Amino acid sequence: MCGIFAYLNYLVPAKREEILRILIKGLQRLEYRGYDSAGVAIDSSNNAEDSVSDIAIIKKRGKVKALEEEIAASTQSLDFDREFNCHIGIAHTRWATHGEPSACNSHPQRSDPNNEFVVIHNGIITNYKDIKTFLEKKGHVFESETDTETIAKLIKHIYDTKNEVNFRQLVEAVIQQLEGAFSLVFKSKHFPGECVATRRGSPLLIGVKTRYKLSADHFPVCYSKADHDHRPNLIPTTSEPQTSDKTNEKSKDARHSDKSTSNLALQRSDSTTEFQPIGPNREVEYFFASDASAIIEHTNQVIYLEDDDVAAVSEGALSIHRIKRSIDESTVREVITLKMEIQQIMKGSFSSFMQKEIFEQTESVVNTMRGRVNFETNEVVLGGIKDYMGEIKRCRRLLFIACGTSYHSAVATRQLLEELTELPVMVELASDFLDRSTPVFRDDVCFFISQSGETADTLMALRYCKGRGALIVGITNTVGSSICRESHCGVHINAGPEIGVASTKAYTSQFISLVMFGLMMSDDRLSMQQRRKEIIQGLQKLPEQIKEVLKTDEKIHSLSQELYQQKSLLVMGRGYNYATCLEGALKIKELTYMHSEGILAGELKHGPLALVDKAMPVIMIITRDNLYPKCMNALQQVKARHGQPVVICNEGDEETIRMAYKCLEVPLTVDCLQGIISVIPLQLVSYHIATLRNLDVDCPRNLAKSVTVE
Repeated sequence: MCGIFAYLNYLVPAKREEILRILIKGLQRLEYRGYDSAGVAIDSSNNAEDSVSDIAIIKKRGKVKALEEEIAASTQSLDFDREFNCHIGIAHTRWATHGEPSACNSHPQRSDPNNEFVVIHNGIITNYKDIKTFLEKKGHVFESETDTETIAKLIKHIYDTKNEVNFRQLVEAVIQQLEGAFSLVFKSKHFPGECVATRRGSPLLIGVKTRYKLSADHFPVCYSKADHDHRPNLIPTTSEPQTSDKTNEKSKDARHSDKSTSNLALQRSDSTTEFQPIGPNREVEYFFASDASAIIEHTNQVIYLEDDDVAAVSEGALSIHRIKRSIDESTVREVITLKMEIQQIMKGSFSSFMQKEIFEQTESVVNTMRGRVNFETNEVVLGGIKDYMGEIKRCRRLLFIACGTSYHSAVATRQLLEELTELPVMVELASDFLDRSTPVFRDDVCFFISQSGETADTLMALRYCKGRGALIVGITNTVGSSICRESHCGVHINAGPEIGVASTKAYTSQFISLVMFGLMMSDDRLSMQQRRKEIIQGLQKLPEQIKEVLKTDEKIHSLSQELYQQKSLLVMGRGYNYATCLEGALKIKELTYMHSEGILAGELKHGPLALVDKAMPVIMIITRDNLYPKCMNALQQVKARHGQPVVICNEGDEETIRMAYKCLEVPLTVDCLQGIISVIPLQLVSYHIATLRNLDVDCPRNLAKSVTVE
């Protein structure tokens, strides 16, 4: 949801203008997450002789571009040519949860009018009212409606009442009072050049950039003294402060991380567990961010923080602390080398990221299968779950838990998985799964599907199932994400970075990943070999067939011109195509703000047929599979009610073409893979309707790419 970015340069001279440019660029890389306002905080002193500098906060409602203009207007008060050898700047894009979008409610939030402490925050503090009441009784005056301001004022309160505590200890004291989900980055005039960051239930990573190669592939975790475990509660609340008791089990999928064997230019101090920059000048730069897209242009060496980690940088040295140690907890944080490239998060010649990602599907599906499907021997191997296949094959049932588009990918493959595994397959929406407190058993295998790997409801469902002893399999597109790290094993879909809020290529890659899992489950069943061969041959043809569908873009644009002024749209299908209807309707809803509904054609006479008349646009998916006669029956019913159906059908299907008002022809493939081909015209329809309505296809209103709060 919100986007966090911070930049600390130590002995790397940088002008204020350059620092601000880095902060703004970081926010621009996070825009796809969704936001309604933005802000930055930097040192305000124009005198290089000042040992302590006040903090300037610049905030603006609206786009990052508006913030950039606001910063440019600050030339009278800020010397943009002032050079800093050591400086910490923090920046934030806000998605309103507490308080309307406004400059006052934007981040960074401050502790007092003197800006002694400032903080940026992603998440929701559930006990902020208790903290606010406590602080108001102590004389603190609040100026915003946010939960975040309570954090800034709480750290000042502790600073004013405690003696001889360092910045990191202050933050440790603060987070022990907080309940809810958060990632936080702090800056203070009392601790110039220092930065402290922490997280619980919300993603945060640190990029490390030095002039020298990296020598260590991990950072040790430091634990606070025993008396910190018994720190008294400062805030009287109705419940005890929450601390994470989850274990930090690492994913066994080698594709989830690429550990660096190169040289971390930081050395371990003799007296502490800090890492110090080495080299002639000991220069180092640190980048803190909500996700890797904001960091990759600066460095590919990153550390993903775990829940309740407190990362502190002082005099260029980075240390990672925890207040107490849990059983089976990892005592190190790995340095991961990101495989992402800067070109992958650029639009290139396309007008939007979504358009680029739709057309990238010819390549992304290949990347998902690369090294996993042997088309000559008909073998499928998913390295991330290979060691767990024996346990998975012995399970009682398979549960697939996800939200939104990821949920649709599970619906799309449920029928095939039931066929290939001969096991009960449940597909659940994560929020509903949790609401029902669904029974989960030790002999269940639970799959959690999420593009970002940070979806809050899916992550909570994962922890629910893990606590009941089920085997956890993560299917994500993001290296180092929370779901990736907390799963026992997993599959990385390798779709590449997806910037557009509406998921396109991640959907087709999730679809293929689940198909590959089904093929792997049935590799030892003689009765399934012909079916497996048919599906694998279909997978091999997919890239060329997707390319053929994309060639119909102009025809789809012409159709969209007839639809874009409509207020509602129905998408109908059944069997393997039902999930495609759900996904297509969701895309149209997300991007065009038009009411759209995916309807199971078998339910047409049980209600939805009442909506059909000559004014209601209907898209039907009718392909040559075993349900073709039933789908044609539904088409005839729509025609009988004066409907004018646009039909997505297979190439050369003259019978269907004659019955349809208009047709979009797609190549014929194996029935269980047809949804991958058929969804692309619907992705293009939603894209073109949105552009015809002059809407922002990459950032639809009220939506965020990574839903990290409930």
